[in-house]
Amino acid sequence: MQKIKLLLLNFKRLNFRTAFVNCFSNGNRNQNLIVCFGRFKLSIKKNAEINLQNGFLFLNKPMRAKEPFVGMLEMNEHSSINVENIFTIHSGCHIVLLENAKLNLGSGYINRNVKIRCYQEITIGNNVAISENVTIWDSDAHKIVGKEDQMTQPISIGNHVWIGNNVTILKGVSIGDGAIIAAGAVVTKDIPTKCLAAGIPAKVVKENIDWN
Repeated sequence: MQKIKLLLLNFKRLNFRTAFVNCFSNGNRNQNLIVCFGRFKLSIKKNAEINLQNGFLFLNKPMRAKEPFVGMLEMNEHSSINVENIFTIHSGCHIVLLENAKLNLGSGYINRNVKIRCYQEITIGNNVAISENVTIWDSDAHKIVGKEDQMTQPISIGNHVWIGNNVTILKGVSIGDGAIIAAGAVVTKDIPTKCLAAGIPAKVVKENIDWN
């Protein structure tokens, strides 16, 4: 019933890309839908997959009636997006998955203008709130001589995590359940569960926090 209500609420905003991505992209979706909004560009290789376990994936969804931001999703050879529950990515998203990369999404939302570059694996948990202009990269994209094996490392963002505006999350980072990342922080190291982290680089400034 919840899925039907979601589809009806967003029916007027559906477009050709929604039909295309659901009909012609691979993946196990269990009668769930990928819903695309507005000015949204798709480039999905034939052997890439979008898998939906128990809910819809909303892509480039506007926060208001009309927004000028263009969204983009590029999925290269054998890459996959795996969605556990209902997940919304708002307008202006710029998401690229390299060959064999995995983007795992639980539930929640990412606000406007997110930039995600997934070279290996990025996992985002359930009930997350990710604000505007956030950057998430699991790779340096270029190799440092003598440290070639450290160029790409997976990222894990836990359940019930709140990430503020203009945050950058870099390779190899794990953010624990219930954590808050303050606006403008650059996360280069692990952040423990239920901690508030801030600054460049991000450091824990408060422990045993709760938010809702």
